[in-house]
Amino acid sequence: MNLNEGDPAPHFSGIDQDGKNFDSKEHIGKHPLVVYFYPKDFTPGCTQEACQFRDQYEDFKELGAEVIGISADSKKSHQKFSDKHNLPFRLLSDEDKKLQKKFGVKKSVFGLLPGRETFVIDKQGKIILKFNDLKASGHIRKAKKALKLE
Repeated sequence: MNLNEGDPAPHFSGIDQDGKNFDSKEHIGKHPLVVYFYPKDFTPGCTQEACQFRDQYEDFKELGAEVIGISADSKKSHQKFSDKHNLPFRLLSDEDKKLQKKFGVKKSVFGLLPGRETFVIDKQGKIILKFNDLKASGHIRKAKKALKLE
């Protein structure tokens, strides 16, 4: 699947680091979602990105948005990663990579690493930002800008 800005976001669900179920149907219509896919817990770039989302989490909350991180790591890995870095948002485990496929997240670096891609979904469930860049630094800025323009 290839999603683009303006497309409706696909329905998705998963288990977070605390073993709780997340279902996008419970959020669409209530508030925007910032869904970011990242390659792997505890790697330098992914740690940087998660900590940037953590450090600016209150800005996202003020804009009415909920942040969701997704990677193929296990619930147990997510729990350790979240605890170590005091992450205030949910991390969904996508071990079977179904969510990556559903969102059309492309692999990067010669197809060896899972992609780093951020989607901002507005309150009505429409994708208002799709941003793919292996560098972690631009994702937060782009997501905040998209939410402010909504």
